[in-house]
Amino acid sequence: MSDISLFENALKQFRKAAEVMELDPCIAEVLSHPKRELTVHFPVRMDDGSIKVFTGHRVQHNIARGPAKGGIRYHPSVTLDEVKALAFWMTWKCAVVGIPYGGGKGGVAVDPAELSPAELERLSRRFFSEIQVIIGEDKDIPAPDVNTNPQVMAWYMDTYSMNVGHSVLGIVTGKPLDVGGSAGRTEATGRGVRVVTEEAINYNGLDPKNCTVAVQGFGNVGSYAAKLIKEEVGSKIIAVSDVSGAIYNPDGLDIDDVVAYRDQNNGLIKGYPKATAMTNEELLTMDVDILIPAALENAITMNNVEDVKAKIIVEGANGPVTPEAEEVLLKKGVFIVPDFLANAGGVTVSYFEWVQGLQWYFWDIEDVRKALHKIMRDSFYSVINTMRKYDTDMRTAAYIVAIDRVATATKLRGIYP
Repeated sequence: MSDISLFENALKQFRKAAEVMELDPCIAEVLSHPKRELTVHFPVRMDDGSIKVFTGHRVQHNIARGPAKGGIRYHPSVTLDEVKALAFWMTWKCAVVGIPYGGGKGGVAVDPAELSPAELERLSRRFFSEIQVIIGEDKDIPAPDVNTNPQVMAWYMDTYSMNVGHSVLGIVTGKPLDVGGSAGRTEATGRGVRVVTEEAINYNGLDPKNCTVAVQGFGNVGSYAAKLIKEEVGSKIIAVSDVSGAIYNPDGLDIDDVVAYRDQNNGLIKGYPKATAMTNEELLTMDVDILIPAALENAITMNNVEDVKAKIIVEGANGPVTPEAEEVLLKKGVFIVPDFLANAGGVTVSYFEWVQGLQWYFWDIEDVRKALHKIMRDSFYSVINTMRKYDTDMRTAAYIVAIDRVATATKLRGIYP
């Protein structure tokens, strides 16, 4: 984990946009602080009979436009600072795509790989019980994030439902289809990245069939983005990476084949036979048209930014480029699609899932995909138009769109009492 404060980075980006749009300082002050931070220390019984205490957090940044929304991650490096930053970004992510949510985020400091399935279930259920005091289908709706998945969401939903005495489908999103999940949710974040990547290619006057793409991170977001960009946009995916390293094939990778290899190789792409091995650092500095950092934050910093050669960066991960590094990239003429727009496909389909759960009425996958494509495309051009209006970069423009929506809601609602 970097010693760079993610929350301070997020505030820098916010303040830059607030200054450009001449935001009322009183509103800026309100929006610079999370509404609520909950830290819990909770015991879990391990398989050997011992008790371990874990620390988790749930932060609600803003609820002016609707309930808080955001994932829960399990990772050893989870801190309150990180969760605050991610909740902050979720406010703008929901606002930039125009869905009626505010920002929330959660996390537990744990390496789930060190837990048995039974320990993971007990940890998940206990943590969700601990944060139940501030969540609800009309208050705060969690979702999967790093190292959490539909099974964890099913445990969350069941835990909450048992505690209130009836099934509550809307309490979390990203659930399995059999317990109120939405068709198309698993692919949603990657599909959103695919939509804005195609729009960025078109906007920059490039031919998608001649574009080369490198994807850092081959989890859910990176693998679906790579697959859909190859199949539906027609660009060539020449390199992908995960924690085990990167693989490269100048003729293009068969993404389905790489996924099949990964799934049979303990979830890792290392050793894939139809490509050349390289390091994660080498992938980030490859001479490609499009770079999609879809792993963890702070991938591109002042240490490696001078070597980045991509023309377009589409941020699949949260905060993969530090503000200082971004200034360098913008001076080099790199077109950056910011994280909270690029990866908003997940929360958009989470919104669809929540609506379906509240109504107990479920959509076909084609309806989900059509609605997602429309929202992502409309949001991309809303940001482009704002970028032109203010003669600024795309991240600042995305913040302006989002901040304006939240600020308007805040002003209309007023300060109570």
